[in-house]
Amino acid sequence: MSAAASSEPTRSIEVERTYDVSAETPLPDWSRLPGVSRVGDAELRELDARYFDTAGLDLARARVAVRRREGGPDAGWHVKASVADGRSEWGWPLGEGDESAVPPAIVDAVAPWAAPPFTLLARIRNTRTAYALHDAEGGLIAEFVDDRVRGRDERGERDTTWREWEMELGPAAPDAPADRETFFAAVDAAVAAVGGRPAASDSKLGRVLGR
Repeated sequence: MSAAASSEPTRSIEVERTYDVSAETPLPDWSRLPGVSRVGDAELRELDARYFDTAGLDLARARVAVRRREGGPDAGWHVKASVADGRSEWGWPLGEGDESAVPPAIVDAVAPWAAPPFTLLARIRNTRTAYALHDAEGGLIAEFVDDRVRGRDERGERDTTWREWEMELGPAAPDAPADRETFFAAVDAAVAAVGGRPAASDSKLGRVLGR
């Protein structure tokens, strides 16, 4: 039995914003953001994710994603669902099972939205450069990632490439909603100043599928 089939998932809420940028867009100076005292060194990650759904795209319609991702600090099986204050993510280790078969634990987790069989929907490969944004005490306010993405819609064998940025809040981010909005307003302004804009799609999978 794979580890993903037998273990309890990790659970987290992602609070982030995503931006569309061109291949040449320069990085802003993130040390100017509220509360940020130090920007960590660039960390390169090569990510390879496969997304699964029913033939009728029941998960996509419910704004839920099932993903098996290799590479990076959170490699594993993930279930992601939109919630009021961000995106809920459950995670399981990869294990040693068939990489093309959704493990039973994940099937159980998505039972409120869809039932098997699940098939490969899309593959997304991503060269990611990550930067940790720290406060004066060393706490992680946010992680900024610069993504150069190659996506493939497996249904019609359609390929897409693009570059995007994500800014995700960390454990040392402000708790108060107003303070979080102030932080993201500064991020929005910094992105706009170098020619970026809010992402046209709310997820990489949505972009690959043309949504």
